[in-house]
Amino acid sequence: MSDTLQAPFSVLFVDDDEMSRNHFARAIGGDYRVHVAHGADHAMAVLSEHGAEIAVLVTDFRMPGRDGDDLLREVAHAYPQIVRILVTAYADKDMLLQTVNSGDIFRILEKPLRTDTVREVLQLAIARYTEREARQQRLLAMDETLAFLAHELNTPLATISLFARSVETDVAEQYDPERQKEIGRAAASMLNNAQYCLTLISSFWATVHKSGAAQSAAAVESRAVRATRLIATLLDTYPFAAAQRDGITLDVKGDFVVYAMPNCVALVLSSLLSNALRALAGTPHPSLRIEVVAEPELEIRVCDNGPGIAPEIRARLLLDPVTTHAGSGGHGMGMIFCNRIMQSFGGSLRIDSALGEGTTVTMGFPNLNGRLSATDDE
Repeated sequence: MSDTLQAPFSVLFVDDDEMSRNHFARAIGGDYRVHVAHGADHAMAVLSEHGAEIAVLVTDFRMPGRDGDDLLREVAHAYPQIVRILVTAYADKDMLLQTVNSGDIFRILEKPLRTDTVREVLQLAIARYTEREARQQRLLAMDETLAFLAHELNTPLATISLFARSVETDVAEQYDPERQKEIGRAAASMLNNAQYCLTLISSFWATVHKSGAAQSAAAVESRAVRATRLIATLLDTYPFAAAQRDGITLDVKGDFVVYAMPNCVALVLSSLLSNALRALAGTPHPSLRIEVVAEPELEIRVCDNGPGIAPEIRARLLLDPVTTHAGSGGHGMGMIFCNRIMQSFGGSLRIDSALGEGTTVTMGFPNLNGRLSATDDE
């Protein structure tokens, strides 16, 4: 599948009647990925496997065993981000009132279902889901990124403090040329560590500011999110200039779930996209391909046909503050920042490039049994 993705949101339809399930899947399947279940327990099993992508639950009320009310309450507790819709052929007002109050129902649909009505309600439900995600995402993104920054800044700041105490002690002692050299080296180390802290914060802020609404792609609370969904939202919200978007293709060879720090992963994606677009600025026929691969390893690759990177610079990009864009404000900390993010949850970042042959940056993810097939369906 290349460059054409279904909406990154899925709908779960629950009904004990097979004909109803088949009709719903045929009617709505062209707009959304549809999962179906024949009862409450089956629905929870589907959610345990696909909860990262399901945005809306549509469930019948009258079903053998546990009814729709019981399912709605369980989903409200276990998956509060999912928008819930009840389908019923009954007009028992007391029952409906109790269900709405206990299950936080978004809408109630009456049987028989009309396709145009269902489509309209699903559009509204997706809009509600997106708004809810965006609100929660801002808090989650702040928690994740501040925790990462606190971890990153702790060591250099502790080093600065240690050297500062050493300098304070040494300057009070008798003058000694060798000690003065040590003080000079300590001062240089303090300066380097302080500069790292400052540039890290600067790089982080610039990336957040540029990516903007792209962060709404990430997970709510501890929920995971598919790699294709992160990318789709980034491409929908990134502030492309002129015809930049036209040169970007998406090649999905196998989808997978991003479990750890999806907000920070979105930041890395945004940063890599920005770097690639900047490298392509002077290329006659720019091309940027984003690949999602699930076999043999879980990877996202950002590939461009730009001028490439010299070997001596490429070897240092993930370790030292080196940049080929100093004239445009680059400070070389962006790739270090991206690499540390990936390493923080067991992932990796790899750069393959040669002068005149373009560059591929590969984000590697730990396999936590979250692999999905790009063609899986219920």
